[in-house]
Order: sequence, then structure tokens, then C-alpha cells
Amino acid sequence: MRSRREFIQSISRTAAVFTFDQLIRAVPTPLPVQFVNIAREAGLHRKTIFGGTRRNTYLLETTGCGAAFYDFDNDGWLDIFLVNGTRFEAQYAPGEAPVSRLYKNNRDGTFTDITIKAGVGRTGWGQGCCIGDYNNDGWDDLFVTYWGDCSLYRNNGDGTFTDVAEKAGVTTRMPGLKRWNSGCAFVDYDRDGNLDLFVANYIDFDPKTAPLPESGPCLYKGLVVACGPPGLKGGKNILFHNNGDGGFTDVSEKSGILKTDGTYGLGVLVCDFDNDGWPDIYVADDSTSSILYKNNHDGTFTDIGIESGVAYSADGKSQAGMGVDAADYDCDGLFDVVKTNFAGDTSSLYRNTGNMTFDDQTFQAGLGKNTRFLGWGAGFLDYDNDGWADILVCNGHVYPEVRESALESGYRERKIVYHNLGNRKFEDVSMKMGPGITELAPARGCAFGDFDNDGDIDVLVNCINDVAQLLRCDSTLKHNWIKIKLIGVKSNRSAIGTRVYCRSAYNNQGHNQMQEVRSGGSYISQSDLRLHFGLGSAKQCSLEIRWPSGQTDKVADAPVNKIITIVEGKGVKA
Repeated sequence: MRSRREFIQSISRTAAVFTFDQLIRAVPTPLPVQFVNIAREAGLHRKTIFGGTRRNTYLLETTGCGAAFYDFDNDGWLDIFLVNGTRFEAQYAPGEAPVSRLYKNNRDGTFTDITIKAGVGRTGWGQGCCIGDYNNDGWDDLFVTYWGDCSLYRNNGDGTFTDVAEKAGVTTRMPGLKRWNSGCAFVDYDRDGNLDLFVANYIDFDPKTAPLPESGPCLYKGLVVACGPPGLKGGKNILFHNNGDGGFTDVSEKSGILKTDGTYGLGVLVCDFDNDGWPDIYVADDSTSSILYKNNHDGTFTDIGIESGVAYSADGKSQAGMGVDAADYDCDGLFDVVKTNFAGDTSSLYRNTGNMTFDDQTFQAGLGKNTRFLGWGAGFLDYDNDGWADILVCNGHVYPEVRESALESGYRERKIVYHNLGNRKFEDVSMKMGPGITELAPARGCAFGDFDNDGDIDVLVNCINDVAQLLRCDSTLKHNWIKIKLIGVKSNRSAIGTRVYCRSAYNNQGHNQMQEVRSGGSYISQSDLRLHFGLGSAKQCSLEIRWPSGQTDKVADAPVNKIITIVEGKGVKA
């Protein structure tokens, strides 16, 4: 890493008209919170392989893979799962093909690759992942989407997994069709205590019939690139109902999931947007209207994306939606939405105004200034533990061909961090957040979680044809925090869908936050199931936990700077 003076000297060689004092003032002053990429030191050495490195023939080669922070062994430390892909033209020797990787947390800042021993080393066009304890045995299971058949890895509780997708009825296989499954999420949509499964689909893709770049030709600013998704047949989303016996039933048609014009689905977000206690489902769609499935409480859903205001941009145009996340960023008791989009556009920020309506606040809030990046993974995270949800967006161009030109920001792009100012506005602080943010990378999926249990949120980024990034958050701030692991009893064991209200003091005034335990999200990725609240200077907080079963638990004086476990109906676990 270059020193401050070396950086200034490099600028001065190309901008000699500036004085030294002017250049000193032009260099951003680092913030007390910095992100540092420690992937290689931590033991993440293998590249994620996905399509061609210089040119892509098919759209399938462009979308990349998701990632997960996942405590698979229940030891209280986040492990890492990285979905992997392949290449059409590659011929791999036995044992050399790329596979998805599972890394065990050694609790010392490093990880050990246990993929083969664990039994999750599948080769193929992997896409996204999500976790949830579908059989309520106390061990979170892993679902991985693919172009083609998906995998449901049942956690055996001994460090190994068994792929039971076919037995459970969730392979997504259809005669004569290879589905392009993308984002996914476990969700107890009928609140019966068993986790159901939602799987988004992008397009129905067959390389034998798919158009070639030269056929159109398919162009992006004069460059010949892979065709689609416009002009290609969009895929249909799937909802599987958990039968409670280890199997699932496809209820996509019965539930109304198929009754929508939206298609080209990517990121999936499950959230109770109208505070009625029933989970709704939002899908970020590419090149068409996004979908908001409202839960009707009777096993059916209705797409209200257009009338709710989250289907299009502020000016009514379709967007190329990728990643999506929700948080109550203005602490008004309603969950808001951030969504990433294609280059030349902005990310979208939808503020929830109640009654299932949203107001596009992208430009008013300060997110409209960045238009040159192509966004993928995204999430709300309180990186400075001040009690207000900030935003981090991972970027990288979709076409490797742009590296040959000066278009956009190139193929490898830096990330964006927006700091929540607490007044419904955000400040772009990206250039002050350390080398982990400014380093250029072909990013795709990203997950959020505290892998070293030090009280701040780290970021895991899966890159395309590159090594993943593990961005450790290093903070010198003395802000307090609390992290909560929830265990359901009447509700699903993973507590997915459980809402927690955290009340504390902020600037000598009451400060109310809320979060939900969520499967899936970001761009086809999975973040920590534990809930993290920044508390600023507050030295105590109270919690109210509302479980999907209807049970409400309260903790009057929760300890700060601690990780606590709360069991449904029993309170804090010793």
C-alpha cells in the first residue's frame, strides 16, 4: 500500500498545476472505521471461476455467484461458504474442476477449507445460496441454486452434509427445461413453524438455442457482448411449501406466485413490510418491473410492486435490478429498501411510508450522485455502531469486454459506502473507508457478519474469476453494541421472520431500532442470522422480541458489548 506522500507525488506528476498544500487538502482524511481485505491471510486463496475472462458468449457467464456467512457447526463463530461456477470451454482433469467451498472459522482470524470432508464440493454453474433449519433439528441447512438442478444440503450436525434436494422435492427439475435459478430464501410464509423455500428464476436458458453475440449483433456502447436478458424467455419464480416431514410441495401456481408480469428475477428479499406479522417477498428483476409479493395470510400472494412504488425508478422506468436489502434506516418503525442497478443508473432507495407504499428517495437521500458503477451485492450495515443503518454496495461490470475500453469505470470497480447522517440523508464516504473499499474488484455477491466477534460488521465478497474478498472492519470508535442470536421453539428453529425492537438512549433521547432475522438477501447471498444493533454511547438497552408464532418476549436491561442468545418463551440463555 502506498504512503500518503507517495500518493500525493503520483498525483502531482499528472496534475502539476496544483500546489503541494492543495494536494494535501485533496487527499481524503481516513475515517476512524476502515475496511481491510484480509482474504489471503485468512486462508481464502482459491478463485471463483465463472465464464470467460476476456469475452463471454452467453449471458450465463456474466452473473457470478453468491456468498454466505454461516455458522454451520453452532460454535458461535461465522464460517464461510462461497458458491462457485465453471466454464463452457474448459476441460478439467479429475479432481481439478472448480467447486463451491466451505471454510471453517478457526477463531483466530483464519479459516480452514473443509469442502471435501463436508460433502458440499459440487461442480456446476452455481448461483446463489441461503440458509435455514428446514427440519427444525437445531442445525441450519444450506440451499444452493444452480443453472439446472439445485442442492439442498441437510446439515448432519457432525460437520458433514447430505444433498437431499431430489428426495425433498426441491431440485427445480422440469422435463425439457434447465431452469436458471438465482436468488433464494427460506421463509415461513404460512407461520406453521416450518420453513418454506422461495427460489427466483432469471431466464429459461439453453445454450443450444441461445443467440450468439454476433447474431444481432448484441451491442453495448459499440462492443459486441453476450445477448440478453431482453429478448430471452424469462424464468418463473418458485415457492415450495414445507410439508413438515422432510419434503416440500411446489405451490407456485396455487399461491399466486406465477400471477405476475415480472421476470428475470435475481435478488430476493423477505420482509414484513406492512407490520402485519406476515412475511412479504420482494424480487429485484432485471430489465423489467420488480415484484413485491404481498402475503394475503391465506397461503396466497398478490404482486403489488407497481402500485406500491417499488417496481420502477422514480421516473417510471424499468431498471436492471440486482441486489436488495431492507432496514429501517430512518428509525420510524417501517422497513425501507435499497436496490442495486445497472451502470448508467443509480442504486434505488425506497422509503416505506406505510400501508405498503414507498417513496423513491434516491436523489433526496444522496444516492443519486453515483451513476457510473454497476451494482451487485448490497446491504444496510451500521459500520460505526452509532445506531443508524449505513449502506455498502459492491460493484463490477457485467461485460469483461469493457476492460478493453474506457467505458464506465472498467470491468473491476470499487465499492461505495454511504454513511447515514440520521436525518434521512446519506454521505458518500467511500474514499475515506480504507483499501478494502477502494480496491478494484469484479464483485458479485456479498454477505455481512461479524466473523471475528469483535463487535463490528465485516463483509464477505464473492468475485468473478478472482479470489474472494474478506473485508475486516477495523474501528477505533468506542461505540457500544449488542448482538443477538435467536432460537425458535414454537416458531422455526432458525427464528427466521422474528422481529426485534431495540430501545436505547441517543444524544440523551430515546432511540428505537428494529431488525428481522432474514434468510437470503443482498445479491443471491446469505448474511449472519444474528441481529446486530449499534448503540452509540448508550450503556444499556431494552429488547422486545416478536416471534412468528405470536409469542412476545422482553429483556429489560440487556448487556452491551455482548453476544447474547434468546430462546423463544424462555428469555436470555445463560
